[in-house]
Amino acid sequence: MSDPAGDPAAPPLRSIGGLRALGELRRPSGPGLRRALTVWRRSLQARVLVSTLLLSTLVVTVVGWYLLRQTRDGLLSHRVDAVVAESASEAQDARARLASAPGTDTDASSQAKDLAEPIIARGEIRGYGVILAGPADGGADGGATYTPGLDRASVPASLRARVTAGAGPAWTYTEIRREVDGREVAEPGIVVGTPLTLPADSRTYVLYLLYPLDEQRETLSLVTQALLTTGGLLVLLVAGVALVVTRQVVTPVRMARRVAERLAAGRLQERLLVRGEDDLARLAMSFNQMATNLQRQIRQLEELSRVQRRFTADVSHELRTPLTTVRMAGDVLHDARADFDPATARAAELLQTELDRFETLLADLLEISRFDAGAVVLDLDDVNLVDVAHRIVDATRALAAQRGVEVRVSAPDRACLAEADGRRIERIVRNLVANAIDHAGLGSETAPARVVVHVAADDQSAAIAVRDYGLGLAPGEAAMVFNRFWRADPARARSTGGTGLGLAISLEDAHLHGGWLQAWGRPGEGAQFRLTLPRHVRGTLRRSPLPLVPDDAVEARREVRTEASS
Repeated sequence: MSDPAGDPAAPPLRSIGGLRALGELRRPSGPGLRRALTVWRRSLQARVLVSTLLLSTLVVTVVGWYLLRQTRDGLLSHRVDAVVAESASEAQDARARLASAPGTDTDASSQAKDLAEPIIARGEIRGYGVILAGPADGGADGGATYTPGLDRASVPASLRARVTAGAGPAWTYTEIRREVDGREVAEPGIVVGTPLTLPADSRTYVLYLLYPLDEQRETLSLVTQALLTTGGLLVLLVAGVALVVTRQVVTPVRMARRVAERLAAGRLQERLLVRGEDDLARLAMSFNQMATNLQRQIRQLEELSRVQRRFTADVSHELRTPLTTVRMAGDVLHDARADFDPATARAAELLQTELDRFETLLADLLEISRFDAGAVVLDLDDVNLVDVAHRIVDATRALAAQRGVEVRVSAPDRACLAEADGRRIERIVRNLVANAIDHAGLGSETAPARVVVHVAADDQSAAIAVRDYGLGLAPGEAAMVFNRFWRADPARARSTGGTGLGLAISLEDAHLHGGWLQAWGRPGEGAQFRLTLPRHVRGTLRRSPLPLVPDDAVEARREVRTEASS
């Protein structure tokens, strides 16, 4: 009997084994999606739980699909074997009855009816339909006898073609359509076609037996429901196990995170609770030991820092008394230097100069110690940066003339106000201008070196930039110039008597105001230092009204050309 493989008239296979989706996922809203993504990124437990659910669902789905497929194939294979055997028995019985028919019977229609009626009666009892079609060369279903209410179109055309072509008995899957209580019902089934020859006319007729698959469909539906229920419970069970396991692992990790956050916030006495002797307990013990060692080292560093600050403050303070005595003696010697020989007079002048530098160094050390101790308080007022720039330039004009440096101010006509401590702002600008004069190079009356002080302001900030055209800064030095006691060229003498703490103190003053103090420089192009202050002390700086890279620098001109060409 032929195999139905490849037969296009076999939809019941798919209709029996098909699975429907149980629901649809609602598309999350914008904030909900963002919250879900945040939880996914931050929660290790959520990622493990969701991954376990997805993987277990995938495994259960694949296994369930395989079991359903195997169950369906087994049920259909068993049913096909039973159907083929029963149809062969019916065909053999029909041939036996035809063989015993009297040879004088020449009414083919009556003979076909007598042959089909007992088979139809047995089919109604056993649950299968019957169609006796023929003759095969007399057109489709000409004079067919069939079970009442059965649609003869339930027999696929492909099966008719195979049987009438002389291929012998054949079977295939089909959809059996019949009329029940005035309505048409369709159900999957198997149809078997067997050719028979009637003695009345010696022509070939085809006996089609149509067997429904109701029992197999109900069995498969029951198995599918059982698999879905079992699979759902299994997924929930796996999710519960994953939740319990992840909680056992993640809870100590979360506790360690909270304790680490408290340690980072300065609560150095926080420790993890140690329970048991497993790996997590040993991890907690190691964490506590690390926290204890860290606390001990931090306290040692704090004590060392406190001792250093106290030492610096005490030394600076204690040196003021002997310095005052030495200063008085130095002033006497300096005033009387005209009566000394040249060598002694020069020594008196050098003593006076170094005493001035020593006194400045002590003042700077005391100021640094105040910053380190956090004891600095701002005396706030509205400060006009344009006036500050002019005052500092006028105060340093003599020093600039001595070095052959021309210092000028480039500022708008309007005031550039900022809420700041005027004394500290003037000290910053004085340090920047003195530093620029010191590094601007030696000029002459015909070609003086230049230092330009730029001032500008906008709605949020105000800035002062000091530009010189001296040797400049090597790569990497712009970030080092604010270090304490750092000098670009230690072998070069300072004409301004600097202590090496001026820029460090200026940086602390800028930070105290919530501002920026930045440096730019290139070898051979000079340098520029920019102080940016918020218009209000508690304001937030986002940009500066003055560029850090000067407009006349090669770097800035190259960027302008690039933008113009693009």
